[in-house]
Amino acid sequence: MAKKSAGLLMYRRRDGELEVMLVHPGGPFWAKKDLGSWSIPKGEYTHEEDPFEVAKREFQEETGFKPKGEFTPLAPIKQPSGKLITVWAFEGNCDASKIKSNTFTMEWPPRSGKQQEFPEVDRAGWFTITVAKEKIIKGQIGFIDELYQTLTGDTPQ
Repeated sequence: MAKKSAGLLMYRRRDGELEVMLVHPGGPFWAKKDLGSWSIPKGEYTHEEDPFEVAKREFQEETGFKPKGEFTPLAPIKQPSGKLITVWAFEGNCDASKIKSNTFTMEWPPRSGKQQEFPEVDRAGWFTITVAKEKIIKGQIGFIDELYQTLTGDTPQ
């Protein structure tokens, strides 16, 4: 069975322009990657779990901020890997430089036998729609496009 993830896409309007908050994955694999590596805060869930509750929990675990507001469901997107991602958008604001993420442990360096702890998310940022589409993992661009179209009635560039 294909894996499933659920997440929240927070947006705001700043100086008349729409911005979204994305997170950058932590750990050594992603450390030097930027374009095409950012993501919507999200996490996997099982068929017993409520995807919306998982989305809220994962947002809080990865950012340290409790999501509040009116949530708008966006159309689920199947990733090239087969994973199905379900996302809700909500308007909010936070200081992205103050995120506090949960951590994970992995063997690092590889085959060293040493376990190291890394943040699941090492940073977050607010990006205009154009910049966000360059930063985000390719398979998640559709969420940004749908959000933009829903809020403005326009097709994003």
